[in-house]
Amino acid sequence: MQNLTRITRNPEVMGGKPCIRGMLVTVGTIVCLMASGHSANDILKVYPYLEEADIHEALAYETGCLIINTRP
Repeated sequence: MQNLTRITRNPEVMGGKPCIRGMLVTVGTIVCLMASGHSANDILKVYPYLEEADIHEALAYETGCLIINTRP
């Protein structure tokens, strides 16, 4: 998997789930929003402290997990 600097995991933040830059927004939240038809712009309106690159890295992270058939 490529080096994704915006994805962090900390057992004390969201139970150790992969998050965006240590914030309380998980990769899973971003993926679910995208899968349910929300655009990146929609997500950025709801989470204005995120950046478009955060969304791209969340999707890249999830894609990498699917490719290696494991999700931490």
